[in-house]
Amino acid sequence: MDEVAVAADGHAIAAHAALVSSTYGAASMFTNKPLVTAFVSFVVAQFLKVFTTWYKEKRWDLRCLYSSGGVPSSHSATVMGLAVAIGLGDGLGGPLLAIAFVLASVVMYDASGVHLQAGRQAEVLNQIVHDLPSEHPLSDMRPFREFLGHTPLQVLAGALLGSLIACTLHLLSLIGAGT
Repeated sequence: MDEVAVAADGHAIAAHAALVSSTYGAASMFTNKPLVTAFVSFVVAQFLKVFTTWYKEKRWDLRCLYSSGGVPSSHSATVMGLAVAIGLGDGLGGPLLAIAFVLASVVMYDASGVHLQAGRQAEVLNQIVHDLPSEHPLSDMRPFREFLGHTPLQVLAGALLGSLIACTLHLLSLIGAGT
């Protein structure tokens, strides 16, 4: 009934149309703070992996820019950046934050649980295949990828990075709005 009363008001319809076009227009994708935050968090996390790999292995490896695994977890940075940006923008009581929080929890649990265990199983399978006699049909099988998941510390590092980026971008938008 409230929707009919609001829809009957011509000003409310025009205001709603303006809101929808500004919210969902093509240009708004680049001004969507949670989306931009998630993207920046992902890019920064992937970029940092080059340096953390160098620190750990004392070699530069640009393949880290597009590979999974390592520290910080770019998946965790992405979903936490998204969730924190939504929380800062829409408040802590909205349904969007609830969805983002559940999504972040599932992604981070999966990264440190399921994917980590799959990577460890790949290590064992690769060793078994390596130990097969050369005449065995599976002996020349291509190895499985072993770096699939993250340790809990790598997930935490990604989550903290995404949260920090979300807070920083939020503060910068507040400063920019004040000038």
